[in-house]
Amino acid sequence: MPYQPPTHSVERSLRATTGAKIVAGVDEVGRGAWAGPVTVCAAVTGLRRPPQGLTDSKLLTLKRRTALAEELESWVTAYGLGHSSPQEIDELGMTAALRLAATRALEALPVRPDAVILDGKHDYLGAPWKVRTVIKGDQSCVVVSAASVIAKVRRDAMMAELGIDHVDFGFGDNAGYPSPVHRAALEALGPTPHHRLSWSYLDGLPRWQHLKRARITPDNVALEAGGQLGFDF
Repeated sequence: MPYQPPTHSVERSLRATTGAKIVAGVDEVGRGAWAGPVTVCAAVTGLRRPPQGLTDSKLLTLKRRTALAEELESWVTAYGLGHSSPQEIDELGMTAALRLAATRALEALPVRPDAVILDGKHDYLGAPWKVRTVIKGDQSCVVVSAASVIAKVRRDAMMAELGIDHVDFGFGDNAGYPSPVHRAALEALGPTPHHRLSWSYLDGLPRWQHLKRARITPDNVALEAGGQLGFDF
């Protein structure tokens, strides 16, 4: 399929229908990893022509993604990063952890956006933010694509740095995601302080199952909150 560059069409629509003057794009990385934080970038670009080749970070080579992120960080009007730690993911569940990281990213922007374009179909952010969800927004929306690339490159760099003290896990190559090297290190050495201990990978590691934490589910969160609150996971 030929390359289709992202556009500002959703942003223009939000400006026209809601009167929003500042529109931020939000994307996350690290949701499916075994180790490391979940990272969210919030970016503001205005309506300028984007750098050549901008698209979803997952569709770019490592070399191109790294170079593009460097270009984007000076091209965007502003960007902010937010993280939720493995401990926060274990304690809150993924939806609440994403909400926390996204809020941190948005609050790191120098100006509060009037509207947010969120990649995907599920609005994990919610009020008080005015959110428009866009499936594959990281491919079709300039502002979300920019956030996607910056988030991916920044988190990968963070994981590579964490990997310096945990060389057997290969964080510099797998960024905390499942891989044969990662699994072999877990079996031999057990989880590091950077691992999510509520994740199901521990089910396949009998030697380390005693470390597993109960996963937050909609039922037990609602129970803990007296039936008034629930999170998806």
